[in-house]
Amino acid sequence: MPNFQPDSSVVAEVVASPNHNERRDEANPNMIVLHYTGMPDSKAALQLLCTPTSEVSSHYFVFEDGRIVQCVPEARRAWHAGVSSWAGENDVNSRSIGIEIANPGHDYGYPEFPLRQVAAVIALCRGIFARRYIRPDRLLAHSDVAPTRKKDPGERFPWRLLHESGVGHWVDPEPITPAADDPLKLGDSSDAVKELQSALAEYGYEITANGGYDNQTQDVVTAFQRHFRPAQVDGIADASTRKTLRKLIDARKTLVSPIEATLQGGSR
Repeated sequence: MPNFQPDSSVVAEVVASPNHNERRDEANPNMIVLHYTGMPDSKAALQLLCTPTSEVSSHYFVFEDGRIVQCVPEARRAWHAGVSSWAGENDVNSRSIGIEIANPGHDYGYPEFPLRQVAAVIALCRGIFARRYIRPDRLLAHSDVAPTRKKDPGERFPWRLLHESGVGHWVDPEPITPAADDPLKLGDSSDAVKELQSALAEYGYEITANGGYDNQTQDVVTAFQRHFRPAQVDGIADASTRKTLRKLIDARKTLVSPIEATLQGGSR
């Protein structure tokens, strides 16, 4: 595919990927999915996203120094999420914009994300939110939409900092208090487990509320912790995890999209 005009003013360069197609059912992007590259070499990761035989791509790529490359136009369906689901939507690729963040990931030491890189992700996301009228709670991790397969961008990604910069959904996690805890864990079966599963599904995770703490539940709880309670990621639903989830659900009731905020401001 020849080069194209970038959608964002913060893009430094277009490196076109051939790996894309039309968004299905004329879907418009209503979420952003963040990834890490999971490769030791960032240039090799970008090359992979632009290699036809790889059959993977993303709309944007953010280097460690904050340089942003666009690989696929936002109007097109990039191939970044794979088999995934959120809030009952199974074709996440058709309904999202994918951002790859250069980081070796869990298999290669998992270093911290440099501040310049994080600042670039924030600037990029702010522009997408404004252009696409995406709600704050629709900024998601790859692990959120594919919890049984993926870990990225993981617990070291500074979700709190993004929220403080006006990007994404976040609440202060409830403190971890092991001495007074009654955790739910793999193998448990109870109404409390079913309530947990129902709450995770209400927030958007793909999970069956069957009352049994199975492998799927453990994977989803782990994904939730990576994003929203990163101090301890173990797949065990302790009181901190459950209370943080409930706080997020309650806080989401007051969220508005950028266009809704503009309209509300103009009506005052």
